[in-house]
Amino acid sequence: MLITVIVCLIFLARLLFLRLSLKNEANILKSGGREYGQKNTQVLTLLHILFYLSCLVEAILRGQNFDWISTIGLVFLAFSIWMLYFVTRILEGIWTVKLMLVKDHKFIDHWLFRLVKHPNYYLNIIPELLGLTLLCHSYISFSLLFPCYLVLLYRRIRQEDELLRTIIIPNGIIQK
Repeated sequence: MLITVIVCLIFLARLLFLRLSLKNEANILKSGGREYGQKNTQVLTLLHILFYLSCLVEAILRGQNFDWISTIGLVFLAFSIWMLYFVTRILEGIWTVKLMLVKDHKFIDHWLFRLVKHPNYYLNIIPELLGLTLLCHSYISFSLLFPCYLVLLYRRIRQEDELLRTIIIPNGIIQK
């Protein structure tokens, strides 16, 4: 029961960030911005939801109780949500779950982005999925879905790197 409550709370937190993303997406499009990699984003979104559902169902079917492994998972989840919050504050109005660029998009030069090239993926998404797995003891879900997620995430990172190289960095740099 506690695991179900925690998964629902984390999912609710993700929905709040989705709301922020939708607001930013509308402003980006209104100001002449553009979306890239739409198909990959759609599949990533569906896989993210499936990952949550699969982990939760696996925990419920096993009658999993909250234990020390679940506690480690909760720490990973808390870290991932904190990192998501931190990244959204750094990127302000340009952060979205989609791959979108504002018109004349410039590179945000912040110490976090110098330390970790894609912090939203490496410090938010991957710890979130690992945390969810540990919280729910959902090793079957992890074994089946995480490799697929990594393939899509790799594709997304390649798309971002291409945009960084060809559009964002040539437009200039903003120091933060």
